[in-house]
Amino acid sequence: MLAARLSVPQALSYAALCLLLLCIASLLLGAGDIGILPSLQALLGGSDGDARFIVFELRWVRTELALLVGLALGAAGVLLQAVTRNPLAEPGLLGVSAGASFAVVLAINLGASAASLHLGVAMLGALVGCVLVLLVTRMRGVGDDPVRLVLAGAAFSGMLGALSSLLLLWDQRTADEMRFWVIGALAGRPLDTLDWSLPGLIGGLLVALLVVRPLAALALGERVASGLGHHPQLTRLGTLLAVAILVGTATAAAGPIAFIGLIVPYIARRLVGSDIRRTLGLSMLLGPCVLLLADVISRLLVRPYELPVGVVTAFVGAPILIAVVRNQRLPTL
Repeated sequence: MLAARLSVPQALSYAALCLLLLCIASLLLGAGDIGILPSLQALLGGSDGDARFIVFELRWVRTELALLVGLALGAAGVLLQAVTRNPLAEPGLLGVSAGASFAVVLAINLGASAASLHLGVAMLGALVGCVLVLLVTRMRGVGDDPVRLVLAGAAFSGMLGALSSLLLLWDQRTADEMRFWVIGALAGRPLDTLDWSLPGLIGGLLVALLVVRPLAALALGERVASGLGHHPQLTRLGTLLAVAILVGTATAAAGPIAFIGLIVPYIARRLVGSDIRRTLGLSMLLGPCVLLLADVISRLLVRPYELPVGVVTAFVGAPILIAVVRNQRLPTL
């Protein structure tokens, strides 16, 4: 187990400060011609109509969406790693996000178009992905090996990605509607995205809070957890339900964004140790921090154009994945 380097109040305070600064940066910085000074004037009540539109109609919604999606994916990563006892478990790597994406593509291909329907369908697809993850962890020689589990998840993700691509090629309407969404991005999302995704986030977090204590007991072993009055199987199912709701909500809102669920728990464990009761709360702040930072970078890296935020998170997450794999003393979960 990694030794805690910061107390929980210290870590939460630093993370909250970083989150505040990144929210301000997200409102002030962009790829267009509206610079920091006009954005700041608009934020403080200035009269520049163009700047006010950019800040409050575009960047504000984008920032709120990053908070929601980052929080959901950060919490989902912690829960998934705890229930699989695998520091490499991540919704994007194990096929949970791919299941949600494929379900949405399939629904649109069959004629669906309402965003609220996307949310329910994405949750269902993520739940199927979670069930497959649970089944894989029960396979001898796979569930106990972090690298093999990731390889199995990568194979599952690749298969679903190929099927999604076939559906996009088959139906032009589906391709037009999904072209920008399927790569994972925060830009260009309608305002009502927040309205229907917020209930999903709240529901997922409520389920997560219910399973935190049983998960902490389960980390000590099934016999200990049972002796403390918990039910290991119900704990696993409840955890996977929380992951499905959180990942489904995030994927329906912003598309599949990989590696947030890997980066955030990794940083949280480095800061406060591997106890899920500590890492979950911290990850709920670090998730938005990481996604906001990636989003700001995506706006500034190739100005006046933008990169999809999913591309930036992949560039950041891939080295962390390699570092965790190469670390012979993997964190005990």
